[in-house]
Amino acid sequence: MNRILGRKIGMTQIFASDGELIPVTVVQAEKNIITQIKTDETDGYNAIQLGVEDKREKVSNKPEIGHVKKANTNPKRFVKELRIESSDVANYQVGQVVAVDTFEAGDFVDIQGVTKGKGFQGVIKRHGHSRGPMSHGSRHHRRPGSLGAVAPSVFKGKKLPGQMGANTVTVQNLEVIMINTEENLILVKGNIPGPKKSFVTITTSLKKQEQKAKTRNLVDLEVNSAEDTVVE
Repeated sequence: MNRILGRKIGMTQIFASDGELIPVTVVQAEKNIITQIKTDETDGYNAIQLGVEDKREKVSNKPEIGHVKKANTNPKRFVKELRIESSDVANYQVGQVVAVDTFEAGDFVDIQGVTKGKGFQGVIKRHGHSRGPMSHGSRHHRRPGSLGAVAPSVFKGKKLPGQMGANTVTVQNLEVIMINTEENLILVKGNIPGPKKSFVTITTSLKKQEQKAKTRNLVDLEVNSAEDTVVE
């Protein structure tokens, strides 16, 4: 199972030669460094720790600097631990580089990110409740309504105002449309959780590990010269 950390850039669209319009999310995945490997013998479980985007030592503390010395790299801005199978431990080593070419077009992936935080919101925005009458004297415009029986106060799971968003969400079975090794970009069909510039985790699809999407012939829309832009 392949895995990599990246930063969400935004959404755009590309075209296939048959005229299909494909909405894609662009993820920039700079070269990841394996900063630590955990095994059953030492930690009780198997996992690797990936780090991406260098962090200045000036803004790093001594534990962060010492932690990455074995990997011979700088402290990382985004670090995450990912579980692996015991049979895969031998395939990794501290300091190993993981790049975007670990995936290829047609792969299916699962992407995990943190959704946009909306702050404290009422039941209309948070749960989609309908508002009350807006006429004079109703006093029930955007209130949550009845809270139920008196004895248990409020039942567990009752839809009430509260914190909205900022949840860790995983979207499964997304298709990789294109890999750009020069710019370290992964183009994935559809949308993924999180705002622009947020970090995401990309792993091989759990449900479609052995499956491949149909091959697509993409249209190159780059302008090669100024003459191509002239309209007669």
